[in-house]
Amino acid sequence: MPQRTGSATLPLHSGKAPRWLFDRMSQLAPAIAEVMVLEHGRSEFLKRLSDPWWFQSFGCALGFDWHSSGVTTTVCGALKEGLARRGSELGIFVAGGKGKVSRRTPIELMEYGARVGVDGARLAYNSRMAAKVDSAAIQDGFGIYHHSFFVTTDGEWAVVQQGMRADDGTARRYHWLGSQVSDFVNEPHAAIASDEPGQSVLNMVAAESSPARNVSTDFARQEPRIIDREIARVITMALPSRHWVDIKKDVNPAHLRKVLLSTYEASPQNFEQLLAVPGVGPKAVRALALVADVVYGSPASMRDPARFSFAHGGKDGTPYPVNRQVYDQSVEWLREAVSKARIGHSERLSALKRLADSQ
Repeated sequence: MPQRTGSATLPLHSGKAPRWLFDRMSQLAPAIAEVMVLEHGRSEFLKRLSDPWWFQSFGCALGFDWHSSGVTTTVCGALKEGLARRGSELGIFVAGGKGKVSRRTPIELMEYGARVGVDGARLAYNSRMAAKVDSAAIQDGFGIYHHSFFVTTDGEWAVVQQGMRADDGTARRYHWLGSQVSDFVNEPHAAIASDEPGQSVLNMVAAESSPARNVSTDFARQEPRIIDREIARVITMALPSRHWVDIKKDVNPAHLRKVLLSTYEASPQNFEQLLAVPGVGPKAVRALALVADVVYGSPASMRDPARFSFAHGGKDGTPYPVNRQVYDQSVEWLREAVSKARIGHSERLSALKRLADSQ
């Protein structure tokens, strides 16, 4: 199973990148990708994209605002547009994007799979599960609105997706790398980064949530009459203080019964299969977590999985001192790629100057 590798929290900025800048980014980004693939292989390029620190440095090298939420959507968009012109040469395809475009990701992956002979259905499943985990299994207040899926002709893949929290104007970026064997629903994160960890997070993929996952899955397979009885017990019990659950919205018997009828018919054997059932979204997961806690004594984790900041640190020690080794590695990787990229002389000098200035 794939493993999520990290996330980043960024200030939410509106608007679009100027066309003159985006056009140049869509030339420079695939040029850097081409050199990296030639020098280090497609797997290494996906690994780098899945590193939130390296991704941020990549955006800086392309000339985009270092701390804006737009670095995610613009860099991914530039790669998608640029690689579409030379993807057959490099063996890398980008599906998805921002807003409505993201919902076409499964279709694009199925078409790509048929074109190159890889399992498009499995790629589409991986895409949906990465989005489901970050929107339903981990409820940190960020609604996913951008989803980019990077895949090679060998079937290797990575995901870069972003969620929005409108009340405080921030966005959080999530990175996945398919080649890191792990589990979708049990500690799938190698690294998650955020300047401000959430205070009311429901984390159903934490290791300590394992009993809650098992109870939720068992409960979702029960007959409707048992479901009705247990939901009635929850509503009439003295409930614990949980900031992530709203009794009126999340434990509405009519709505919840409709969803759980689907899970009863699907008969999921584990939490991943439960999460994959159409209609099982954030509200259903919250309700099941509450049932597991109140009725069966198996509380879910409220630990935000964020562990690292989105950037390399700050000169004043905020959010933490600069990790010079990590920073130097990012700079050196990009310096080497840019110096060898097949781009115009002026573009090369500008990109190198930005890297030199960033040191």
